[in-house]
Amino acid sequence: MKKYFSGGVLLTATALLAFSQFSCAAPPSTNNNTVSVATPEPTPDKPAIEAELIKIENDWPRIIKEHDGAAVRRLEADDIVIIYPDGTTGTKEQDAKDIESGSLTADSWDISETKVNVLDKDSAVVTLRNTVTNGKVKPPSGKSLDISGQYISQDTFARRNGQWQLVAAVSVKIQAPVAAASPTPRASPSPGASPAMKASPSPRATPKATPRATPAAKPSPAAKPVTTPVKSKTP
Repeated sequence: MKKYFSGGVLLTATALLAFSQFSCAAPPSTNNNTVSVATPEPTPDKPAIEAELIKIENDWPRIIKEHDGAAVRRLEADDIVIIYPDGTTGTKEQDAKDIESGSLTADSWDISETKVNVLDKDSAVVTLRNTVTNGKVKPPSGKSLDISGQYISQDTFARRNGQWQLVAAVSVKIQAPVAAASPTPRASPSPGASPAMKASPSPRATPKATPRATPAAKPSPAAKPVTTPVKSKTP
């Protein structure tokens, strides 16, 4: 029994030694399943963006009045898309030259109903109403066009290199509603004169019945006396 016990102890010791050596030789495990967490986009400061874009929009009347082409080149992106109220399109350089040359004039240019829709921290869309009084534009043809009236504009802004720039602009003129003329009511036809009622024919006088004379009754003939025969006595 001792022999078997000694052999068992030796076997157990050998196994422990081998296990310890294996543990020391095993390289440290590495975890390759690391999940990268995306950094959330910062929440845009909407009030600050709205205030900045409204300030830019409210500066346009000054830019037009002072023919400030440099401001146009600074605010408009090189790849801006411009659609004018008549459906034609324009470019940044054309827009700047028109303002610098003074071909666009107006007694007043009022901006109202400005609304900013912030898409994210670097993009936004602005809608507004322009009211132009005695506005004139003189195209290369030389004939001035009257552009007075009210317009609805939609401007798309993008922040590039920390600066807001206009990348698209479209304007539509508000047409005054045309009131439909109410149809003139036709005069009701005069009621036709009722035909005069024919006078009822006077009732004819009933002819008086002429009493016929009752024929006098004829006297009854006198009854003849009946003679009764006298019978003779029997002899």
